[in-house]
Amino acid sequence: MPRPYVLLSAAVSLDGCLDTPPGRPRLLLSNEEDFDRVDSVRASCDAVLLGAGTLRADDPRVRVASAARRAARVEAGLPPHPVKATVTRSGDLDPRGRFWHHGGAKVVYAVGRAARERAAAALGDLATVHQVAEEDVWPQVLGHLHGLGVRRLMVEGGGSTHTQLLRQGLADELQLVIAPVVVGRPDAPRMFGAGDYPGGPEHRLALVGTRRIGDVTLLRYATHRRPGTGARATAADAAWLGEACALAAQCPPSTTAFSVGAVVVAADGRELARGHSREGGDARVHAEQAALAKVRGNPGLAGATVYSSLEPCGARASHPHPCAELIAGAGIRRVVTAWREPDTFVPGANGTERLRARGITVVEAPEFAEAGRAPNAHLSPGK
Repeated sequence: MPRPYVLLSAAVSLDGCLDTPPGRPRLLLSNEEDFDRVDSVRASCDAVLLGAGTLRADDPRVRVASAARRAARVEAGLPPHPVKATVTRSGDLDPRGRFWHHGGAKVVYAVGRAARERAAAALGDLATVHQVAEEDVWPQVLGHLHGLGVRRLMVEGGGSTHTQLLRQGLADELQLVIAPVVVGRPDAPRMFGAGDYPGGPEHRLALVGTRRIGDVTLLRYATHRRPGTGARATAADAAWLGEACALAAQCPPSTTAFSVGAVVVAADGRELARGHSREGGDARVHAEQAALAKVRGNPGLAGATVYSSLEPCGARASHPHPCAELIAGAGIRRVVTAWREPDTFVPGANGTERLRARGITVVEAPEFAEAGRAPNAHLSPGK
């Protein structure tokens, strides 16, 4: 079953605690600069999910706080806030909670009929309540969110939710902020609970980035290969896709075409070529087309990867051969992209599916979607 890219986000103490024990003063693990980073991540996602226990304990609002980020989402054809979701087994949800009165559309996943009826009675029209069965709760939740158009999901807690998703192999990325404090209490809530995890204790997550943010440190980990794709972005992929997104920002502006950057990299890590939309002043030129034209016939293409800030087109009106066909014809077997092409100009282009149908591995890295969309923020569906 298809599902979104799942990003787990949390701040913990040096000894892995999410907070102090119940009944004690709450612990502030983050800082203002990191709050702004979290806001940026929220703005890049299609939905944000929290467990019902976290709603009861923290009474969070969960919204995109920055007016500029909300405006950028709207300019990109998105609602100002991502969808907000929670999962409940009891249906015990307080309609007075701030979660229900701020931010975007709300979806509740209630486990079983009794929980659904209780949640629906409590919330009324504050949220859409969807019932899921007792078996395989999380695959049902993620599958339903995917059906709503959610491709990138941010999970903000709590520990039980994070534990279940990681243990079931349903998390793709972990963004963990480490605060320079020690809680030192065995009864304090922790990020992950006891149990068996995929790969066992010998399995090591892949560290793909670190960043100092004031007095806290952000660690970013990739957890595993995505089911159904057989591939995930590596640290090298992140560097090259960042280059492609930077190229997209250099494109001559247009109201009739996307701004896209592309880089072709050989198997040994050498850059073979790069290109961007409308390169050379030709309004019809696509980024992948421009880059591939510079290395036509190069023997290194057979093991190369194309990095594109937007999914290569599967259909186009300005050229007889879409970029997906050009990539396949060049003998390239791997493509890394930041975001899917919306139906703004050519509905149903489906470049990713066309590439995969030709046996080409396509790695989607939605953590770069915001960077890929930014040069196209002025374009909205229908323009």
